[in-house]
Amino acid sequence: MAYNPALREHAANEVDEQRIAKGLTWRALAEHIGRPPAWATAALLGSHPMSAEDAEKVGELLELSPETIRALQRQPYRTADAAMASDPTIYRFHELLAVYGPAFKALIHEQFGDGIMSAINCNVDVSRREHPDGARVVVSIDGKFLPYQWGA
Repeated sequence: MAYNPALREHAANEVDEQRIAKGLTWRALAEHIGRPPAWATAALLGSHPMSAEDAEKVGELLELSPETIRALQRQPYRTADAAMASDPTIYRFHELLAVYGPAFKALIHEQFGDGIMSAINCNVDVSRREHPDGARVVVSIDGKFLPYQWGA
C-alpha cells in the first residue's frame, strides 16, 4: 500500500481524541511504552514509525481502531507542512533557528570541526523551569556529531 498522509493524520487525530477522553498525558503514554516523551509524542503524531508491540500497547490502552494501530507502524514521509509553520509555537522555533542557526553552526564547527549534529540519532526533551518573570520552556537536544568525510 502506498504512503497515504491522510491515514497518518487520521491516526494522530484518533490518538489525541482518545488520549484526551481518557485523561492521559503524552508523558503517561510514553511511560506506558517505555519511551522518551518527545519521541513517543512525535511517533503518536505520525513522525516516527512505532514497533508493532508499542503500537499494540497504546492501541489497547486508548482503545484505538485496528487501522490506527497499523498506521502507527508505517514509515512516515517527513516533509515540512507549510501551514504548520504559521502555528505560533512552531513559528517561534523557525524564528529561533533563523536568528541563532548560524551561531549554532559556528559553535558546533569551532568545538567539533567540519560536520553536523544528527537529528536522526538524537535525544530531545521538553521541560518546565520556574522563573520570577514567568515559567520557562527548556528544550534540550542531545545530538550525535557526524563529521564530514570527503572522498579520497
